[in-house]
Amino acid sequence: MVCAVALVAASSACTTTTGPATEPAERGALVSATPVAAMDADQVSEYLEAFGLDASQVRFGIEAHQIVYRTIDTEGAPTTASGLVALPVNDEGELRAVAWLHGTTVYRRDVASVSAESSDRAAAFLFAAAGYATAAPDYLGLGLGPGFHPYDDAASEVTASVDALRATRALVERSARGLDQRVLISGFSQGGNAAMALGRALEGGEGAELSVGALAPISAPYHVSGTLETAVTSGIEHVAPYVAYLTIAWHRVHHLYDAPSDAFRAPYDETVEGLFDGHHTGEQIFDALPATLEELFTPQFLETLRHPTGTLLEALQEADSTCDWRPDVPVHLYASTGDRDVPIANAQYCKELLEAQGAETELVDFGEVDHGTSVALSLPQVIEQFAAITD
Repeated sequence: MVCAVALVAASSACTTTTGPATEPAERGALVSATPVAAMDADQVSEYLEAFGLDASQVRFGIEAHQIVYRTIDTEGAPTTASGLVALPVNDEGELRAVAWLHGTTVYRRDVASVSAESSDRAAAFLFAAAGYATAAPDYLGLGLGPGFHPYDDAASEVTASVDALRATRALVERSARGLDQRVLISGFSQGGNAAMALGRALEGGEGAELSVGALAPISAPYHVSGTLETAVTSGIEHVAPYVAYLTIAWHRVHHLYDAPSDAFRAPYDETVEGLFDGHHTGEQIFDALPATLEELFTPQFLETLRHPTGTLLEALQEADSTCDWRPDVPVHLYASTGDRDVPIANAQYCKELLEAQGAETELVDFGEVDHGTSVALSLPQVIEQFAAITD
């Protein structure tokens, strides 16, 4: 939940739609593409500087579209999702693809495809201005997507991301350009874990027309069970909103309790699920929740969080596995010792798992900086990493 400085981008009211509504729900099919920004290089630099991002790697102007595309939900049923596609304005006939996967977002309109104030839109513009075709999916249930967002659900983050990349290819091909199949993957916080899950899925054959070109996740909760243990014992920043969001989202996917009063104390059992409907801002949620988990959860459910069993334990074990594979490309992990939202122990855990599988891995520690600052420091290094691969 990282705040960003507001700066409104230029936009167009033009929307294009692909195909009639009666077409089969082909995954990755582009439903619509709406221009949301067009900037020259100087305008991009000004925009990025308002977010505290290093603009020294800006080489091109950009154009950006809000896309809606076909994908599947957590049950495998057809649905739609939205995302941002940011493209460099240059003469390259074939573009390298970047997947930028965003961090924790509770309010559906805070995503890159909708909000000019989104720090994830700024990240996508930075990659595009450096020369990359950048897909920034909103995931399910955010942006223009229907339903609830299945927070920290790696499976749906993967399907939404793969299908966003397919829709990005369709958009790029409209301008008689091509898209390299090797995807340079990065993401922050929730999106860093999603980045590793996406890489594993592509290596396993998901999206056969795509492959992994690079992996550079930032400050991510790769060890969800360890982060949860820290949260319910010594604590993390924003502990009540994080754990409430995870509990409610996973309940919607895995069924963790029979009634809200089984998990949440009064009066929160009457209100907390409604807070995480995608229509409440982070500030509204913070103001409506108590400061401690003991005030929010029943003693019985808090004990379940401290000592998971059954369905919760199985879900945590699956969530902990996104780094348990052997990428064919080097993995650069970025984190900070000072992070109180996602402890650096997560990155160390991921590094150990990757190296046990024989992967080439580097961990960059930015020291005593907070969660939000770590992404601003990481992005220039991620772009340098990607440039070294593509040069």
